Amino acid sequence: MASLNEIRSTFLDYFAKHGHEIVASSPLVPRNDPTLMFTNAGMVQFKNVFTGLEHRDYVRAVTSQKCVRAGGKHNDLDNVGYTARHHTFFEMLGNFSFGDYFKELAIPLAWDLITKEFGLAKDRLLVTVYHDDDEAAGIWKKYAGLPDERIIRIATSDNFWSMGPTGPCGPCSEIFYDHGPQIAGGPPGSPDEDGDRFIEIWNLVFMQFEQFEDGRRESLPRPSIDTGMGLERVGAVLQGKHDNYDTDLMRALIEASAHATGIDPDRPDARVHHRVIADHLRSTSFLIADGVLPSNEGRGYVLRRIMRRAMRHAHLLGADRPVMHRLVPELVRQMGQAFPELGRAQALIAETLELEEHRFRRTLDRGLGLLEDELAALPAGAPLPGETAFKLYDTFGFPLDLTQDALREKGRTVDTAGFDKAMAEQKAKARAAWAGSGEAAEEGLWFDLREEIGATEFLGYDTESAEGVVRAIVSGGARPERLTSAQGEGTPVLVVMNQTPFYAESGGQVGDAGLIATRTGRVRVTDVKKRAGDLFVHLGVIEAGEIVQGEAAELTVASARRAAIRANHSATHLLHEALRGALGDHVAQRGSLVAPDRLRFDFAHTKAMAPDEIRRVEREVNAYIRQNAEVVTRIMTPDEAVGQGARALFGEKYGDEVRVVSMGARPEGEAGPAGRTYSLELCGGTHVARTGEIGMFVVTAEAASAAGIRRVEALTGEAALEHMSAQGQRLGEAASALRARPEEIGERVRALIDERRAMEAEIAALKRRIALGGGGAAGPEAREVGGVRFLGQVLSGINPKDLRGLIDEHKSRLGSGVVVLVADTDGKAAVAAGVTEDLTSRVSAVDLVRAAVEAVGGKGGGGRPDLAQGGGPEGAKAQAAVEAAERVLAG
Repeated sequence: MASLNEIRSTFLDYFAKHGHEIVASSPLVPRNDPTLMFTNAGMVQFKNVFTGLEHRDYVRAVTSQKCVRAGGKHNDLDNVGYTARHHTFFEMLGNFSFGDYFKELAIPLAWDLITKEFGLAKDRLLVTVYHDDDEAAGIWKKYAGLPDERIIRIATSDNFWSMGPTGPCGPCSEIFYDHGPQIAGGPPGSPDEDGDRFIEIWNLVFMQFEQFEDGRRESLPRPSIDTGMGLERVGAVLQGKHDNYDTDLMRALIEASAHATGIDPDRPDARVHHRVIADHLRSTSFLIADGVLPSNEGRGYVLRRIMRRAMRHAHLLGADRPVMHRLVPELVRQMGQAFPELGRAQALIAETLELEEHRFRRTLDRGLGLLEDELAALPAGAPLPGETAFKLYDTFGFPLDLTQDALREKGRTVDTAGFDKAMAEQKAKARAAWAGSGEAAEEGLWFDLREEIGATEFLGYDTESAEGVVRAIVSGGARPERLTSAQGEGTPVLVVMNQTPFYAESGGQVGDAGLIATRTGRVRVTDVKKRAGDLFVHLGVIEAGEIVQGEAAELTVASARRAAIRANHSATHLLHEALRGALGDHVAQRGSLVAPDRLRFDFAHTKAMAPDEIRRVEREVNAYIRQNAEVVTRIMTPDEAVGQGARALFGEKYGDEVRVVSMGARPEGEAGPAGRTYSLELCGGTHVARTGEIGMFVVTAEAASAAGIRRVEALTGEAALEHMSAQGQRLGEAASALRARPEEIGERVRALIDERRAMEAEIAALKRRIALGGGGAAGPEAREVGGVRFLGQVLSGINPKDLRGLIDEHKSRLGSGVVVLVADTDGKAAVAAGVTEDLTSRVSAVDLVRAAVEAVGGKGGGGRPDLAQGGGPEGAKAQAAVEAAERVLAG
C-alpha cells in the first residue's frame, strides 16, 4: 500500500519526467491575492502568471500545495470530524501549463498517471465535461477509451471555472472514482450525486477564454492548464479506504491523539474527537509555521478558532492537561520531509499550542458551566439566547462557532441575530466611552474606520512584499473614494490597507517606507503609523496617477532600509545585555530609537561610562554578532516570558500574548537570567534571522539623557564600517600632521598638550609682570583721590581669574590705598576692587565694584569690604568703569 508521502512523490516525479518544474508549496498566507484569507488551491501562487502580470523561467509546473479552508467563502470547519472528506487543511496536487500545452496533452497525462502509475482500474473511473466541450469529450473517448455513458456532460457552473467576474476562465473536466454499488449514491449529474459512491479525485481546468464586463467571452491567445487533485482523497482511494481519516498519515495522527489522551481511537463516542484533533493539528501547525499567530482579528482569529475547537474536543476526551503540543513531533515525522518549514518552526508551534491550551482550559470549565446552566433554564429544543452566546465570547473567549459546535452535539442552535445585536451594543458603548476621553477630533475618524473595516493584518514578520486591498483613503481629514496626483511634488495621502508588510512605528522602531502600486496609480510611502490601536496608516505621496478605494495593490517595503532597521533593532537587544554585564543588573532600558541610519538606547545608570566599559560593551556585542546565532521568536504570555528570564521593554503595553525574541548562546558553563540564552526580550519589532546579519557594531556617543539616565548612540553594518573608515582616515591625517606613526599619536599629542600648558603658564606670568610694571614696562601710578591713594587700570589679555591675585599684589605695594582693575577679555569686562585694611571703615570695595559693573552694562557685583568682584557684557567701556569707581571714591 502506497503511503500519502509516496503518492505525493510519485505525482511530483511523474510530471517532472514530463518536463514540469517542481515548485515548492507557497505559504498559506497568499502574497499575491489580497482577496483570499488563506491559500485554498494550487493555482493561487500562479495567479499572476495566468493573467500575464508575471513571467517565470518555466512554462510547465507541478506542485503539492498546502491549503486551508476554514474562513470566508471556503469554510469547512463545521463539517470537519463529522464527514469522511472535509478538512481544514489539505494538500492539492496539481500540474500547470502556462500556454505550453492544452487538452490534447493534459488529458493523456492525467489518464496515464492514474491508470498506469497509480494503477486504478479503468472500469472504476468516469469523467465529467462541460456540456458543450466536444473537444475534451472526444479526447477522453479516443485516448482513454471511455464509452459515452462514462463521459457525463454537465451544463452548470460546477464544470466551468472562472477566476472572478472577469478574467481568465474555461471548462472543467472532473475525474471520479466509483467505490461500487455497495455504497449509496449516484453518478455526477444524477439526483443521487451527493452520495458517497462516486468520489471526485481530480479536476482538470482548461483555461481558454477571457470574460469581459460587457458579457463578451473571447479565446485566449495561449490557453493554459490548471489541475487539482486532493492528496487525501486520492490517497484514500489508492489505500482502499472510503474515509480520508483512515489513510496512513491521518491514522498516525489519530493514534498519536489516542496515545496522548489514553482513549481508544475507535471507540464510537471518541471517534469524532480524535478526527478533529488530527485535522486541526495540521492546519494550526502549518499556519503557525507560515507566520500566523493566534489573535482576535483576521487570520489570527481563524487560527484561534481552529485551535480552541480542537482543544475542546481534547477536553471532551477527558484530557486533564494540554494535548495538542505533544502531537507536534508526530506531525513533523509524518510531513516534515516534504515541508521542512515544520521542522524549523517546531519549537514555536509547540509553545504556541501549549500556551493557547493553558489559557483556554482556564476558562473552558467556567464557560461550559455557564452554557449548561443556561440550557437547563430553557425549554426543550429552544435556541440559546444571543446575549448568552455573546457573554461566552466576550467573557470566556468562546468564538460563536465554538458555542454552535458544542450545541450541535445537543441538537441545539444559537440565536445569531441576538448575538449580533449584543455585539453591536458593546461597540456602541466602547465608542461612547472613547468619545469622552478627550482625544483629538481626527482620532475619531480613525476610530470610526477601525470599527468599519477592522484591524490591519501585519504580514511583515515574514515578507517585505504582498498584495492588499485599499480599504480607505484619507486626505485633509476627509475620506475620498479616489485621489489624484497633483503636478509637481504629488499629493499627500494616508492609505489604509486590509493587510500590509509595512511595519508601523512602535516600540522605538520607526515605520517602514516603500511603495504602494495599483493598476491606476503609485504611492511613495514615507512612514507608517498606528491609529485606533491596530489600524496601520501609510503616510505618503501619490507620485503618479490616482489611488482608488477598493483597488488591489502591490505593497513593497524598501528592502535595504528595512534590513538596516532590523540590524539596528537586534543590536539594541545585544547592547542591552552587554550593558548589564559591564555595568550591573540595575541597568534597564528607558527608551530607544531604532532607525535605518543609527540606534539610540537609553538606560538607567547614574554615572558616565568609562572608556574601558564602552570598549568592553563593543567587544561583547561584536562577539555575539560573529557568533551568527539564529534569532528565534516564540509566543508566550508576558508572565511566562518574564518567568523564563525575558526582559520587558520600557514603555511597551503587552497583551495576553507576546513575541519573545532570543539570540546568542553564552559559553559553556556561563549562564544568565535566561539560562545559556544570551538575550531574551519581549519585542514586537522586526529582527535579523541571524546575528551575523548585523555586520558590526560601534558606539559613537555616550552621554547623560536625563537625571539617572544615560544614552548610548551606535551604528551597525555599513554605517558602522563607514564610521570606522572615516575615523581611520582622520587618524591618518592626524598622524601625517604630527609626523608620527598612528600608534604614536597619543604620546605625541600628550607631549604637545604639556608643552602648550607650560607656554600658557609662562605667558600668564609675563602678563602679570607687565600688569604690575615688571619686565621693563612702566607700572601704573597711584594718585590721590578723596584723600586716599587710588590705582585704577584697564588690562587686556588677562585671565579674569588672575584679577584677585593682582589686586592683592597692588595692595601690598601701596601699603594703604584703593585698587580697581578692569579686564577686557573677548569683548566682556571683568571688574575687581580692593581696599587696604586701614581704609575699609571709610571705603567699601563692594560700592566701587557695583559702580564699575554698571558702567560696563552689568548688574550687581559683590564681595567683602576689602575685596569685591563683578562683570558686564561691554568690555569696550572698561575705562569708563575705572572712572565710575573713581567718582564713588571722590565722593
